[in-house]
Amino acid sequence: MQGFGILGSAVVALVVLAAFKSAIISDVSYVDYCWRIVLGCGAIPGIAALYFRLTIPETPRYTMDVEHDVNKATSDVANYLQKTDTIEDNDGPGNHVGVPKASWSDFTSYFGKWKNGKVLLGTSMSWFALDIAFYGIGLNNGIILSAIGYADTQDADFNLRAYNSLKNMALGNIIITIMGTVPGYWVTVAFVDKWGRKPIQIMGFIVLTVLFIVMGAAFNPLKEHSIPAFIVLFTLLQFFQNFGPNTTTFIVPGEVFPTRYRSTGHGISAASGKLGAIVAQVGF
Repeated sequence: MQGFGILGSAVVALVVLAAFKSAIISDVSYVDYCWRIVLGCGAIPGIAALYFRLTIPETPRYTMDVEHDVNKATSDVANYLQKTDTIEDNDGPGNHVGVPKASWSDFTSYFGKWKNGKVLLGTSMSWFALDIAFYGIGLNNGIILSAIGYADTQDADFNLRAYNSLKNMALGNIIITIMGTVPGYWVTVAFVDKWGRKPIQIMGFIVLTVLFIVMGAAFNPLKEHSIPAFIVLFTLLQFFQNFGPNTTTFIVPGEVFPTRYRSTGHGISAASGKLGAIVAQVGF
């Protein structure tokens, strides 16, 4: 669904720009209101997600492996299946399972073993590498569209030129998202269980490496002689980022760690990705 979120943000930007068109043409400083409104709209789905997350029960696996409460897990499953034959004896035999409790000593002991530590290292480093490219490209779509001349306009009036440039950036993002980003996610949905997480991730990194080398080496010729070819290659980048590591790097850490460290392992992996995003935005 992330692809639809990216598409939704571009559509919201286009709608807000259209609503402020006359104001921007009169006074370009009204662009300031536009980006604040677009940013604020992101809180709406966030609030909805927060409500549902606060009101759903924990998974039975979490209840058993982390809270060590088999009875509550059984009750949650029964309630979900609309059954009434739940166990009421909270202190009965067999109500607790012998899974180690999450602790710093157990964490270091578990991940201190190379067979476990290398998994965390792998999920973290792959997410770090991916996010350098993903955020370096994704957060700078407007800059890239402007650099290749897509967002440029020839209007004499500065305010009108600013409006049309922003509108073209929003339209460009919509086109790229519809052609590359959204299809990439859903091709992954179709193949992720048939082909597997690891093959898709490796394939994605290989194809992205080739595309980045080609686009980096031929950036100026493409910009000067063939904007359509640049757009096609750029769209393929978006497609293979999402039919590839941008999807698998957050699926895999949710599956490979024991329940008591699943959030921790996923969080460390995701934080490594955000470090890559910082490198992309600040370093470059």
